[in-house]
Amino acid sequence: MSAKRRPERESAPKRVARRVVQSAAGAFSHASGPPAPGGSKQAEGAIERAVAALGPGPLTEAALARHVAPLFSRALAADPARIYLANHSLGRPLDATADDVREGLDAWYARMGGAWDAWMAETTAFRSRIATLLHAPRADCVVPKTSAGQGLRAILNTFERDVVPRVVATRGEFDSLDVILREYARRGRIALTLVEPRDDGRFDTADIVGSIGGGVDLVVVSDVVFNTGQRLDDVDRIVRATHAAGGRALLDVYHSLGALPVDVLESNVDFAVGGSYKYLRGGPGACFLYLHPRHLDGSLRTLDIGWFAKRAPFAYERPDPPQLAAGGDAFLESTPPVLTAYQARAGQRLAIALNPLRIRAYSLFQQQRLVSLLAMHGIDAQGGTEDRGAFAVVTTPRATAWCERLAERGVTTDARGRHLRLCPDILTTEAEMARAAKALRDVG
Repeated sequence: MSAKRRPERESAPKRVARRVVQSAAGAFSHASGPPAPGGSKQAEGAIERAVAALGPGPLTEAALARHVAPLFSRALAADPARIYLANHSLGRPLDATADDVREGLDAWYARMGGAWDAWMAETTAFRSRIATLLHAPRADCVVPKTSAGQGLRAILNTFERDVVPRVVATRGEFDSLDVILREYARRGRIALTLVEPRDDGRFDTADIVGSIGGGVDLVVVSDVVFNTGQRLDDVDRIVRATHAAGGRALLDVYHSLGALPVDVLESNVDFAVGGSYKYLRGGPGACFLYLHPRHLDGSLRTLDIGWFAKRAPFAYERPDPPQLAAGGDAFLESTPPVLTAYQARAGQRLAIALNPLRIRAYSLFQQQRLVSLLAMHGIDAQGGTEDRGAFAVVTTPRATAWCERLAERGVTTDARGRHLRLCPDILTTEAEMARAAKALRDVG
């Protein structure tokens, strides 16, 4: 992912749409991920067939309603009158998700301990699909975790006990990372520097690079800031500065993966954390830690391991020191949750089939339309530009109150501090955005 912004000669949606057409035979055209083991072949291909029916080029509301919306019949029928604009928080699940989870359970009922063959195959498929979305070179670069914070702890726990690493992060990291960093700092386990936003609320790359200075061990930043929706101006520059100072860079992609193109090799980050709760529509618990291949040669070890990280876990041997598996498997922990891999399957397959380039182009178009509709009612909102993520924001001290009053009017949003977040997705219609804008005018 190259997060560096370039001057625009054409509108962002048109430019991204053009790239979609040009890359129709590229990386994502063939990549629906490896076949999900044990699944119904008919159900397995339904997502890809629906996306293929859209044809190439930009996404349109009419085509999505005809071909993709039927994949979400349960979610859409649950409360058809409600307008759901919290897609940046909890993504809406596909119908196939219930069948996928049932498949994992059925293996248990039918095979008892023999189900582990199917469960581990699905876990491998989960890793491969995330690797595809990240543009990671191999599946074992992805280590399943139950939260992004668990991934961060695994990296913090690679430092030896007599080392107090210098860590730089921003005040804009989500709570799951922020609370861990500050608790490690409180205990004297890290020396933490937190970069403040500027007066306009944005984090400036120069400030982050300035805080890195001439020496750092770990830099933790988010591709998209969770409350304001800001995309960092130049992740590549931050990574270069980190490496020049002798450190490693960890990028939180929770608010970008599945909604924006992400390329961890291009950005050259050392680590990334994220999950499927939001734009990948996989619910809670289906998260991951990415490690660059340069850290998979056995030289980097963490305290956060378990018996699944052993070179031969089912041999039950206990050499001293422990002999760990090769590559990313050395970062596995103890007996893992397995249903989360099934739970995340359908959403991952949809994101890969649609292609994040197309998703991003459509998101920018929707956000621009929503911002325009809000402006018609005298409401100032930010969104729909390349320097922002997948949701629009209305900044007001009354954000929480407005969120509650919108819920009473059948519009689901959320608020983080002074920021009311509004996120249309591929299921959101123009009519719904118009109604939501009018409702916000009424509560304001």
